[in-house]
Amino acid sequence: MTLPAKETGQVATPPPIAMLAELTHRCPLACPYCSNPLELARANEELSTSEWIETFRQAAALGVLHLHLSGGEPASRRDLIDLTKAAVSLGLYTNLITSGLGLTEARVGKLSAAGLDHVQLSIQGTRAPSADHVSGCDGGHARKLSVAGWLRDAGIPLTLNAVCHRRNMGEIEDIISLAVELGARRVEIATVQFHGWAMLNQKALMPTMDQVAKATSIVATMRARLEGVLVIDYVPADYYATYPKACMGGWGRAGFNVTPSGRVLPCHAAETIKHLAFDNVRARPLGEIWYNGGAFNAFRGDGWMPEPCRSCKRKDIDFGGCRCQAMALAGDASATDPVCRKSPRRKDVDRRIIDDTEVRDIEVSDIETPLPPFRYRGNGTLRS
Repeated sequence: MTLPAKETGQVATPPPIAMLAELTHRCPLACPYCSNPLELARANEELSTSEWIETFRQAAALGVLHLHLSGGEPASRRDLIDLTKAAVSLGLYTNLITSGLGLTEARVGKLSAAGLDHVQLSIQGTRAPSADHVSGCDGGHARKLSVAGWLRDAGIPLTLNAVCHRRNMGEIEDIISLAVELGARRVEIATVQFHGWAMLNQKALMPTMDQVAKATSIVATMRARLEGVLVIDYVPADYYATYPKACMGGWGRAGFNVTPSGRVLPCHAAETIKHLAFDNVRARPLGEIWYNGGAFNAFRGDGWMPEPCRSCKRKDIDFGGCRCQAMALAGDASATDPVCRKSPRRKDVDRRIIDDTEVRDIEVSDIETPLPPFRYRGNGTLRS
């Protein structure tokens, strides 16, 4: 049963439609753009099978329709099949977000039999040597291609996910072509967003303005060429934008995340806002957290907004932008998102980040003077 919308300050809070279940932080890859926190949850902190299933039950009762099973690598959980069966039995649309590593042909078959609705498979590029270098996992790319074939054979709809950054922006057309070749119905071209390990690796990952312009053009061309064949979702570069995106469809408006240890977050990177306290499903019902949790109500409505947001005509479009991005770039989660052209801090983004990237692009060759090496997720290893 779906609970009705409730009044929260100045805004009527609708029930959520989506939940991202971060089943684990364990992962065989070490992607330098990973948005998971720098301090990863340990296996012994993770919610048990029964705790996750109870969380799914509460989510369904709350009104959630879409359940995204993610990580880390969700296939690291031995109970992935059982969790999928339970979610399906609750009427939830199930989407597995995976690197593919940890899946076997037999396990894919069991997921299909359990009723899994959809898979999003991540890739790091189209050429094995460079893709494996980015992921920190030799042989990973070849394994992903095998998994895509198993998913196709099992009849599970596939989306290909590609995080694009300075070192692979030139492969976007090839990535889209690979999606068609693998039988994907959708491809997501997502320019790297700087949270977690991505922020730590910002100088190595930040694309240039020229790369961003070319990527936008390629996506437009390929969308026209592949209309009716492949859906192409594109997440453009935040720092080059004129206005910020409506992160998560607005804070506490459409969905939420549950971490491996049970903390309930308004968005994936919310824990970077240190003054917020996050409730745990082990201690408080999900419905109470969604409607009455302090963290969720912190940035609902417009009462928290500074100028120019509060009087801006776009406040019901982008909701002031990303709170975590404001925290990262301005040191204040209540500030106007600094990527917004109306933000008084926009000049700092241009000067400290974009200008520095463009200077390095013009004055040095990446061949003669390599970009900073990656600091890999989970182990701190540096690799050029």
